[in-house]
Amino acid sequence: MGKVHFIPTTILHFNCDLIDIHFIDVIFYEDRNFQGRSYDCMGDCGDFSSYMSRCHSCRVESGCWMMYDRPNYMGNQYFFRRGDYADYMSMFGMSECIRSCRMIPMHRGSYRMRIYERENFMGQMYEMMDDCDSTMDRYRMSHCQSCHVMDGHWLFYEQPHYRGRMWYFRPGEYRSFSNMGGMRFMSMRRIMDSWY
Repeated sequence: MGKVHFIPTTILHFNCDLIDIHFIDVIFYEDRNFQGRSYDCMGDCGDFSSYMSRCHSCRVESGCWMMYDRPNYMGNQYFFRRGDYADYMSMFGMSECIRSCRMIPMHRGSYRMRIYERENFMGQMYEMMDDCDSTMDRYRMSHCQSCHVMDGHWLFYEQPHYRGRMWYFRPGEYRSFSNMGGMRFMSMRRIMDSWY
């Protein structure tokens, strides 16, 4: 069957005097086990529907990606890194197939963010520079409701020990998690450059 190519995107990463050029690539297939029509994606894609009607397997050739089960980077989020996903829906317990994807830029350097007990950066605040498998165990905080990511890219999980639904956070201010499907985050993990 046919193969659809997405316009290539060159990603430049600056680290001191070095410049790395990466061509990020993920191939989506209509059916399980890499069968059916395929779509070769080299950057963010807000809606697969013009390329393929369904997606049941994928092969991540390079990079780290967030996949979404709704168009326009909406719905549940799933983290994929290099590897073959012959039946990702069973693997992740998904009820809907991937409808959009976002490439996660590689970050080299320090990681830093502040988490807050309440919305709008209120209540107890803790600054984090490494993974936290339980906010309750480490900070006696049952969950956080806002955060400010200063450096790095992070995955937040609704349960301790990096379990349950997840959400991707890039540098920025997040004043309220109420618009994120009512999720309460209880563990956080850095997306490391070694994952690429």
